[in-house]
Amino acid sequence: MDTANIEKTHKSSPAKTAGKADVEALVRLCADDMAAVNAIITERMQSDVAVIPALAEHLVSAGGKRLRPLLCVAAARVAGTTNLHHRKLSAAVEFIHTATLLHDDVVDSSQLRRGKVAAHLIWGAPSSVLVGDFLFARAFELMVETDSLQALGILSKASGVIAEGEVLQLMKAYDVNLTEATYIDIIAAKTAVLFAAAAESGAVAAGASSAGQQALRDYGLNLGLAFQIQDDALDYGGTTQSLGKNAGDDFAEGKATLPLILAVKATPEAAAFWHRTVSLRDQTDGDLAQAQALIVESGAMAKTMETARHYAQKAKDALKGFEPSDWRTALEALADYSVERTK
Repeated sequence: MDTANIEKTHKSSPAKTAGKADVEALVRLCADDMAAVNAIITERMQSDVAVIPALAEHLVSAGGKRLRPLLCVAAARVAGTTNLHHRKLSAAVEFIHTATLLHDDVVDSSQLRRGKVAAHLIWGAPSSVLVGDFLFARAFELMVETDSLQALGILSKASGVIAEGEVLQLMKAYDVNLTEATYIDIIAAKTAVLFAAAAESGAVAAGASSAGQQALRDYGLNLGLAFQIQDDALDYGGTTQSLGKNAGDDFAEGKATLPLILAVKATPEAAAFWHRTVSLRDQTDGDLAQAQALIVESGAMAKTMETARHYAQKAKDALKGFEPSDWRTALEALADYSVERTK
């Protein structure tokens, strides 16, 4: 699809070179919008049922990167928006994301989230699930308030796909023979679809052309794939302190992510080890270290990173039809950051 000169963007001083591979430029550009988005989040998570705002605040206040609402804001801005509808959609995106985290942590029996004790360990699994449902409801209220049936359709469909991805991952747990194609299907549904929906809904809010909407959806989808693949790599190479969750959780939970899938294929001599530790989840002290060593020595980690960079480049390529601007440069830098970050 030819997306040359998709949209005329705001004349913020055109960026001359690609930005540093971090999110700081994007955060600065989105500062006013995000202040408004955060105010909406704070207002809409309130309830007369005291446990709801307390539990939601526990997770929301822990911070996180807020990449999904940032992406919705930036997509609207790079598409030249003249309204503020993207702010409510950005808050809706963050509520959807937070709800899925609450549900995920219950399903996975996670101990940490964003460096804090997982909510279900404090308030219990039933409360965590129900507060997640409450946040989903708030998200849909916000979508309706924008009067955009198209944005509502995009984000509601994404919510369904995320649930499908979670179920698919559950069905494929402990499968050391999981294919790379199925893995991509899982992370596309679990993670990348919300990145794609955030970017596309921002474009819709801005009144972007069909080509512009598709280009930003493509950007978000490939960014999400790169981001999740890097996350899965970090689970084998990061630390609990840097990750904000327990390093090695994927291995402990028997999740077949790309580093493990590639290592299993590359180390047939270690088949018994992979079967015991992943398929049977019979793990002892030292098994994580051995898995990490096999992943690195087999070249699986290097290939995982190469795959992440491939999707990051596809994300950057999707922006080529937009005129050079600070917004476009910041989005390109975000794609680089997605694969160069260490947490």
